[in-house]
Amino acid sequence: MSKTLALTLQIWRQPGPAAPGSFETHQVSGIPDDASFLEMLDILNESLIEEGKVPIEFPHDCREGICGTCGVMVNGRAHGPEHGTAVCQLHMRKFNDGDTIVIEPWRAAAFPVLRDLVVNRSALDEVVAAGGFISAPTGTAPDANEMLIPKDVAESAMDAAACIGCGACVAACPNSAGQLFTAAKLWHLNSLPQGQPERFRRNEAMVETMEQFFGSCTNHGECAEACPKEISLDFIAYMNRDYVKSKIFNRKLASQS
Repeated sequence: MSKTLALTLQIWRQPGPAAPGSFETHQVSGIPDDASFLEMLDILNESLIEEGKVPIEFPHDCREGICGTCGVMVNGRAHGPEHGTAVCQLHMRKFNDGDTIVIEPWRAAAFPVLRDLVVNRSALDEVVAAGGFISAPTGTAPDANEMLIPKDVAESAMDAAACIGCGACVAACPNSAGQLFTAAKLWHLNSLPQGQPERFRRNEAMVETMEQFFGSCTNHGECAEACPKEISLDFIAYMNRDYVKSKIFNRKLASQS
């Protein structure tokens, strides 16, 4: 049987990128415990609109844990208290009646606040644009059974491709490092036959673009703990290995040209 909750919400409000921000306190009641976290924010916004106040801007799109848009900090944790769950899949039954919930945007220099809980995550797009694609001409698509891929390789690539690019790894890391995101985007291409022709160029370009925006990895492991898709730290090791190889390979290639 569904219960209802009364909660105190401390929410970050910031009217624009250059404007100062602060926390606002709101009381909400009658929140069904089977409502999602974003539905709870919808209920709050409806009441604010009825009162003639400006609603709270928060990021969301699919609300199915697929697009990665919805990331916010909930009580200091990226995506909230439930492990392996995006905030759009977080349900209010994870909280207790009378709780105080602190809601903030991602806190990282690479993610400047646009308004309230919405941040600019285009730094992630810059990393992908540097090489997160396959551009080798392949002609018509081959038959699916013609390219044999070992089961463990296919599964590893799919595990990496599960990354939804939400930025929780960056927000959770004390260094605001982007290694887990970049490593996942690299490995789902680098591990497959289709990704081999550009493997070393891709690795060098994406890692060095990442370093322009994000901090350095010092193996805290907070990124993997916060990731809603439970991306493994192993991919960072694969990325670092390939980066060393790419520097050697690309230098040899340049000397021969």
